[in-house]
Amino acid sequence: MNCVTSKRPPSLETLTRKWHTDDPERMIGRGHPVGDFLEANEWKVIGERVGFLRLACHLPEQVRNPRGDLFGGFTPTYADLVAVFTGRAGHRQEIPRNWLSTASLRVDYFAPINGDFFIESEVLHRTGRTQHVQIRFLGERDRLLAICQATIIEQKDEGEA
Repeated sequence: MNCVTSKRPPSLETLTRKWHTDDPERMIGRGHPVGDFLEANEWKVIGERVGFLRLACHLPEQVRNPRGDLFGGFTPTYADLVAVFTGRAGHRQEIPRNWLSTASLRVDYFAPINGDFFIESEVLHRTGRTQHVQIRFLGERDRLLAICQATIIEQKDEGEA
């Protein structure tokens, strides 16, 4: 039995319209599989400019470990999702032309994340189609809880060489 199909996935425009929101205080609407799992549609955008996002986030039950903290394996999931949106920050209302893919992701932990928290994410460097993004998880009084470094790459258009 051949498990490979030739069916083309929906276009980027079709998918982004599915989870798009017109609310400037929200990063994402419902309909994104990872965003829905993290309940990202409830996060509040409290700061945005080109290449920068600051978000107020909560910690849903499904990402907590038995102690009630963020299960460490989900930290990269938050960072991955936020890094891609940071790459589009300042232009989020526009339909993206190309996919952004995460090429690498590193996480360092400093303290447990066990309640509401902030994510501050910024593009530190751009070269061609590559962006280096820093994602900081912050607690009360901006206490650093975790820091991530991500490299994201803008994929070429299908017709581009």
